[in-house]
Amino acid sequence: MHPSKLKSSTLVSATHADIMPPAQITLFDFDEQHVLENVVHNIEDCLPFVNAQSVSWINVDDVQAPGVVDSFSKLLKFHPLMVEDIIHTEQRPKYEDYGDYIFIVLKMLDVDTRTHEISIEQLSLVLGEHYLISFQERPGDAFAHLRERIRKDGSRIRKSPSDYTAYALMDAVVDRYFDVLEHIGNKIELLEALLTKHPKTDTLRSIHKLRRELIFLRKSVWPLRDVVASMQRAESVLIHAGTELYLRDLHDHVIRVTDSIDTYRDMLSSMQDVYLSSISNRTNEIMKVLTLFSSIFLPLTLVAGIFGMNFHNFPGLDATYGLHVTILLMVLLGIGMTLFFRYKKWI
Repeated sequence: MHPSKLKSSTLVSATHADIMPPAQITLFDFDEQHVLENVVHNIEDCLPFVNAQSVSWINVDDVQAPGVVDSFSKLLKFHPLMVEDIIHTEQRPKYEDYGDYIFIVLKMLDVDTRTHEISIEQLSLVLGEHYLISFQERPGDAFAHLRERIRKDGSRIRKSPSDYTAYALMDAVVDRYFDVLEHIGNKIELLEALLTKHPKTDTLRSIHKLRRELIFLRKSVWPLRDVVASMQRAESVLIHAGTELYLRDLHDHVIRVTDSIDTYRDMLSSMQDVYLSSISNRTNEIMKVLTLFSSIFLPLTLVAGIFGMNFHNFPGLDATYGLHVTILLMVLLGIGMTLFFRYKKWI
């Protein structure tokens, strides 16, 4: 019996003592004429779909759920090293061809709506001749738009082999990169406005934080260029010629992302230089004002010091208007120095 003819209850209501994973596993089995969507409660029920002639996309939303990855490994005879890479989610993006299937690792990025922090999650793809299994690091629906495309009659993904589905998932991940970059770009614009108005120490901290985030993004995204390039050059029968054009477009998108990251890094470096220059200029202005005040009051202090000496025969001490003349002299001296500084355009 073709898997598309199975009823939904076949997957949802298994009662025999098999593996019942706590992670949510969703199944899409589709071709140009039909689409079947189900939540899988029994991993062994995936086997008929994996071996079918239609395309089957199985998504596991939590690789840390006990026994889930190991169960898929035993069912489909996965390589132990690949299973280890799926479970340990600190891998760099990679592409590995195991002959009967291809293993791809990439990083999904998102912005937390509450904290506005960038989160990262590993996505592992196992591409077979008629199936694609995606392992998400954490629960969540990151591919709602792709599911809608599959449900739509006449869509390209319904007419294409499994490698196109793998491309579609990767393209959705890369499209999310642009949203993250837009978020960072908005932050940079706000920091630029703060720099022009009133730079503070918090501004410099924000610049350093954004630079760290961009370095983090670059480490996550840069290896993906090699992954997509490896898929383009692959001589595997699992990568069809019709998908290579889309992979080239995906490669261009990844290059745009990495170029944008490098551009933002340069902008933040320039902003840091602007901040340091602004602080230095403010310090220079303060020192300039203090120096001018010191220069004006220095001769006045000299006059006050001379006439403050306690000599009995000091000339002018007994003069009736000696104090008035001295004060007038000091005032004129201060005004004269101020005018001289303005003439020199120092103030």
